Amino acid sequence: MRIGLDIGGTKTAAVLIDEQGGILQEVTLPTGYGADGVLTSAIGAIDELCALAGITTASLSSIGVGIPGVVDSTTGVVSHAVNLGLHSFDLAGELATRTGTRVDIENDVNAAALGVFHLMADDSITSMAYLNLGTGLAAGLVLDGRLWRGSRGTAGEIGHIPVDPMGGECACGQRGCLELSASGSAVARLWPSDHPRPLEALFDAAAAGNPDAIAVQAKLIENISAAVRVLVLTIDVDVLVIGGGMSALGDPLLSAVRAVLDGWASGSPFLDSLDLSSRVRLAPTRFSAAAVGAALAGDAAVLAE
Repeated sequence: MRIGLDIGGTKTAAVLIDEQGGILQEVTLPTGYGADGVLTSAIGAIDELCALAGITTASLSSIGVGIPGVVDSTTGVVSHAVNLGLHSFDLAGELATRTGTRVDIENDVNAAALGVFHLMADDSITSMAYLNLGTGLAAGLVLDGRLWRGSRGTAGEIGHIPVDPMGGECACGQRGCLELSASGSAVARLWPSDHPRPLEALFDAAAAGNPDAIAVQAKLIENISAAVRVLVLTIDVDVLVIGGGMSALGDPLLSAVRAVLDGWASGSPFLDSLDLSSRVRLAPTRFSAAAVGAALAGDAAVLAE
């Protein structure tokens, strides 16, 4: 058995999975702030899962953690997880010492990619891009059943591809990055709203005929579609799955993206031959993708089966 943790800015989702990746137990706890707070939340989730299953950590083959920030999956050190107050924190080492179990650390988007791939993979799907539309924009890549991080761990960071030389300055130091026009933060900036689901508010306003909302929506969807096109043209994956907080909008988002991709294909025999729109799917709802993926992160053999 393995435990997987998805440590987010406000909550920590944790799962206990069996050898085949099936979920045996799930818990969710608030995430503490800072090194001590994060560690306390992680230990609390692990202890609660073990108590529910009637086991100890000695029964576990590994513990995996998906967490935002810059993650060194080799050393287990988490850096620049600003929302969690973590700066060069050896989370894997601390957890391993407390639990007596091997701990694997992975970036949360990569972990979610592994989890979704595990759930969706069949004989026809050996490669997948997971496009995470959250506050920012990034992708996790699973190729031949294994996570592809790149030579320096930045594979999939397409949110920082500049697409507008005259655009605003990105937090990365470049100008006009894709993330500035195709992310949750872009929606918040371009269509300010007190609605708990800002993207839904934007789509509702556009459907009601608000011309400003229609223009913002069109720009947003075109740039999300551009992210899809970049990923498929770069790595030619079997499927591209849209996940992250913005994917909660569901079919209206997927239909809008597919419509843009179909429009591009109608004017380009090359794009038409790639059948982009049929490759795009939405991530499954009510599935702890990042927690399951974190649990599997240290065992590539499970993913390759």
